[in-house]
Amino acid sequence: MDRIQRFRGKLESHRHRAGRTAMTVALNHTIVHSRDPQRSAAFMADILGRPKPVRFLHFHVVELDNSVTLDFIQTGEVVLKEHYAFLVGEQDFDEILQRIVERRLPYWADPGHQQPGVINHYFGGRGVYWDDPDGHVLEIITKPYAVKDDGDQG
Repeated sequence: MDRIQRFRGKLESHRHRAGRTAMTVALNHTIVHSRDPQRSAAFMADILGRPKPVRFLHFHVVELDNSVTLDFIQTGEVVLKEHYAFLVGEQDFDEILQRIVERRLPYWADPGHQQPGVINHYFGGRGVYWDDPDGHVLEIITKPYAVKDDGDQG
């Protein structure tokens, strides 16, 4: 059974448990604008420990474990900086952070780049931010961020 079939099975199971028959919605892919999509896709795949990007039409595609793909495309314009956050396991966090440190990439505990060289511990997990070659802000977290009913984020 491939990843997509397993994911669809999980969605169907969730819908059944929730007593819903409505359509489910899941992110399939997103476009990542880049000045050099081949370089940026290779950077992302390498840092995240993913397989090498594949070429599809004019995209350089990085597949994530949940079957979502990041489709890198070349832009001749100024790249609008985006934010991409990835939920990872504890061991994956350690391995990704090690690759960031080995490559001497600057990293921060916050998206505003005010706390250099440290990680955060939001929601009982760990998180870190760094930039890709086009200035997109990348983030890995070990626990999903959630806002409590009272608006508290911690």
